[in-house]
Amino acid sequence: MAAAIGLFVVDVDTTAEPAPFDDTVSMGLAMEDEIGLDEAVDLPRAQVFYSQYQYVVGYYGVETFLEARETAGHQQQFGYPLSVYVTDYAGTDVDLDADDYPRADGDPGWADAEDAWFVYGSDASTPSGDTVVPFSDRDAAEAFADAHGGELLAWTDLLEQSFESDDSTAVRDRVDDQHRVADQYVADSDALRDRPVSTVVGEDADTIQAAIDEAPSNTTIEVPDGEYNETLEIDRPLTIRGDGNVTISGDGNGTVITGTADRTALLGLEVTGSGSERTGEEPLPGDDDEDDWDQEFEVNYAGGDAGIGLHTADEVLVEDVTVHSSASGIIVRRSDAPVIRNTTVHSPERAEDDQAGILLFHAPGVVEGATVSDGRDAIYSHRSHGLIVRDSHVEGNRLGIHLMHTSDALLAGNDIRSQTIAGIFVMTGPERNALVDNEIRDAEVGLIPSGDNAYVANNSILDGGTGLQIDSTNSLIEHNVVAGNEVGANEREMLPTNRVVRNDFVGNDVHADAGSGPLRIWTHGGSGNYWQGAMSLESDGTVDRAYSPTSPVDQRLHRTDGAPTLSRAPALDAILGFQGSVPGMRTGSVTDLQPSCEPHNPDLLEQTEWNDRAWSCDRTTPTPET
Repeated sequence: MAAAIGLFVVDVDTTAEPAPFDDTVSMGLAMEDEIGLDEAVDLPRAQVFYSQYQYVVGYYGVETFLEARETAGHQQQFGYPLSVYVTDYAGTDVDLDADDYPRADGDPGWADAEDAWFVYGSDASTPSGDTVVPFSDRDAAEAFADAHGGELLAWTDLLEQSFESDDSTAVRDRVDDQHRVADQYVADSDALRDRPVSTVVGEDADTIQAAIDEAPSNTTIEVPDGEYNETLEIDRPLTIRGDGNVTISGDGNGTVITGTADRTALLGLEVTGSGSERTGEEPLPGDDDEDDWDQEFEVNYAGGDAGIGLHTADEVLVEDVTVHSSASGIIVRRSDAPVIRNTTVHSPERAEDDQAGILLFHAPGVVEGATVSDGRDAIYSHRSHGLIVRDSHVEGNRLGIHLMHTSDALLAGNDIRSQTIAGIFVMTGPERNALVDNEIRDAEVGLIPSGDNAYVANNSILDGGTGLQIDSTNSLIEHNVVAGNEVGANEREMLPTNRVVRNDFVGNDVHADAGSGPLRIWTHGGSGNYWQGAMSLESDGTVDRAYSPTSPVDQRLHRTDGAPTLSRAPALDAILGFQGSVPGMRTGSVTDLQPSCEPHNPDLLEQTEWNDRAWSCDRTTPTPET
């Protein structure tokens, strides 16, 4: 027996008890932020029992739940909230730390949201922004508001408030701004190219290192054509510019060129002969502010040998440089606004000897026009928030572009081919990354946008194993062409919070698959996706039925004779209707309620060899591919 009470539809014969928060399927806090939190911080949380979702959903921040319930399709996929519990700070002597995060003297319990009082608009925040602070006792809530501002609201009043977040649409809207930031970084580096020549090697100094030791700061050292058997250390702002075919060859030990000065520039050089140690042994300068785990990680990844190593040096420039790597090609560590342009890295003969072609550690800047091939990780980023990688070519590596703990990045216009694991792999739960305008071919997995609030658009993901592996939440995935893969898209995130619309699925063995979790509805605002094979036209030009790429029949429509006829059978429609009304039968499913008759991205599709498979609904169904 069920009854409607306020916001909830409650089974009156069942009383849900709060669950241990670690046992919930949680959202609202990036892994990067969670790892960085002090153990003494007690962020406000909510946990929600839904009518159509078998797991308890945990939200960091009550406002995260309130935002989620307003998103299109939320109720359709989760059902109604049966009950909501919120953190109860009553009796804990809660205060705010220097970051305005709540800290409780004692363990907060749980309160039924309908019985709680909420301090709205106070100074309190989480890593995601302003937060609501709940109390089961009104006097405790008033005391907190007196100390930290805000107003008291009951649950019904809180439901009327609006909350803004930096979501995936905001990520989409700032892509052009990120390109302008990259353009400005490049323009700012012009001054490093135009420094006056103070020293010519062979005329004013016998060696390049001697020239470095003697040249005035903010000048250019010109290196004439030839091979120079040296290892270099640059500790002042200088430009080293090759004039002709200039090769700098190390002795096989350590890093060939090491720079530790801001505004160091390396132009027109070929670098070879580095050591082959992939990892370091000693703590590196400038990492004292990190915890033991991060220091160890930094030593292991950024402490090894490289052709070029630029450490704790801001606004550096590497341009028109070729590196023959014996471990890492170029390491840039703890550098603000580095620029790496038109640079080529040749990896070791064995990929397992490689660390990364271009490795950026705490180094948000620009990589553009790079070429990296046949290595382990072509371009690797760790905690380089705001990094921009664009217009680069990577081929034959294990991983093409690999982001770890890196948020707010832009990966745009890259040509990524034949990666044995993944073309673009975003890991460790970052936020607000934009992955746009890339062409990814022949990868075991084309693109993996994990984390939260990713924007994935205008990519061509072609001829691989799995084209798009969706491990993200609250992400917008639109205007992509996914064609010629064994599996077009695989939705693995248990929470159905992603918006997947206006994409074209053509020529995949299976257009889409999904792991455990409720029905994922890939339709929003009247738009769905184009699916080769979902072709049954109504008189108004729309497809006359929903399309489910996870349905045993629908997934064969584009490649099996007779499947289109079977798909229109009344018995099958009845089964689909029954599945739509019984949530348990929809587990692991994807449905598009408004599939399109025409591709959404014809210009992008025409650039692929799959264009002739994108049949319109008003054409006779051709012979299936197989």
